[in-house]
Amino acid sequence: MTMTPTEPRANSATPTAPTAPTAPTAPATGIASRLRAGFGLLGPRHPRHALPVDQVEALSLPIGDDGVVVGMDPEGRPAVLGVNRPTPYDILLISGLWTAQVLALRAAATGARVAVETGRPQAWMQMVHAMGGGQNGLAVYDVGRVPPQGASAGTPVLVVRDCGMRPPRGRVTSAPWQSVLTLLPYLSPVAPRLMRQARLVGVQRVSPDEAAEIGRVIGLPRADLDTLPTLPDGVTLWCTERDRQYVMTQPTDAEVGLLGVARRMD
Repeated sequence: MTMTPTEPRANSATPTAPTAPTAPTAPATGIASRLRAGFGLLGPRHPRHALPVDQVEALSLPIGDDGVVVGMDPEGRPAVLGVNRPTPYDILLISGLWTAQVLALRAAATGARVAVETGRPQAWMQMVHAMGGGQNGLAVYDVGRVPPQGASAGTPVLVVRDCGMRPPRGRVTSAPWQSVLTLLPYLSPVAPRLMRQARLVGVQRVSPDEAAEIGRVIGLPRADLDTLPTLPDGVTLWCTERDRQYVMTQPTDAEVGLLGVARRMD
């Protein structure tokens, strides 16, 4: 009988030593080559999701900027102000104290430490007591007495300067992770300089003459100049170098209980 090479030979005088099994070699185009190419481990396989071209415009994702919700825009969408930034950021707010205090509360709620430099500390004491006596994110200092805050990515800081119509130059200035919000109740001789220095300017209701001066400095169109003297309480026109947005700040129940309703006059 003729034996095939795979069959063992019967009555062999010398037994053949068994050979160790060898691992199968993956083809060059298989998994091993993909791992060698740096693709890493292959994950589970799922069917691909396909979207017809005519439905692409309907696709939307609920993603927005992070920061402080300062109110609602005219379309009813949340308006978010990013105050915690890795670069210096100066904000000028021409408004009543109420809006500045709401922004300070909301900034503290996002995890920022708020340092208030003010000549009227009694106006901020209710907020300090409500937040645990200054131990939970908000502290009040006299004008010119704000110490270095040690801002970092883990502990961002918002400095609120409530120093009247002619705020002196502050010892603590904007820096990485430390934004500075300067509050002016009305336009003053130093306002044009502060507006030019600020990266964001917020304006509430002002007189027609003040609106004209603001428009001259930051380049507002005629429609905004006519609107500023008629703004309701709680509405702010926020302006950057390229964009403008009207925002209505709507207080929560807790904010109303602490600060009252929105008002332009203090």
